[in-house]
Amino acid sequence: MKQIQYIPGIAGEPNVTVFKVYVTGSTVSATMGFLLSKPMDANFKKQQELMLHNSRLQMERQILMQNQMRERQMAMQVAWSREILKYFGAFFTVVTVGLTVGAIKRKKPFLLAPIVPLGCIFAYQMDSAYGTLIYRIRGEAESIMTSEHDRLDLPHGTPTFDSIEKARRARSSLASFLEK
Repeated sequence: MKQIQYIPGIAGEPNVTVFKVYVTGSTVSATMGFLLSKPMDANFKKQQELMLHNSRLQMERQILMQNQMRERQMAMQVAWSREILKYFGAFFTVVTVGLTVGAIKRKKPFLLAPIVPLGCIFAYQMDSAYGTLIYRIRGEAESIMTSEHDRLDLPHGTPTFDSIEKARRARSSLASFLEK
């Protein structure tokens, strides 16, 4: 391997530009660089580290924001269950008292039959609003995620950029077709 090195000075500055040619057999390769390239590489690496740090911060913020939104939605669902329970509890109480009084006055015990399914619904509402239903559901969801992950697959797989673009283009071409 022969090495031909050309080092001219720019405006009287020696070693500012370096041009090297490597000859190996029938191939020739050339490299050209500046003495300033090492500080530029260091700055580039610092810039990359800063970008990585910023993207990590942004991702952490997004995760925190999504978790806060999820917590707020769950709090709204629990509050909704408690509010429904108040109305259903009042309804259940009125129906139970009315059916019991009617069954006693008319001496027809079969009038008490609707209390059983209404009682089951009331028990479910109580468990949803104040009980451990949410913990049991979370435990079952974790079990499904670990042992039955195939049930979670979306039809046609996870959306990709290409599939979204294909759908977008199809809609935009359809919209332009309908406008004509």
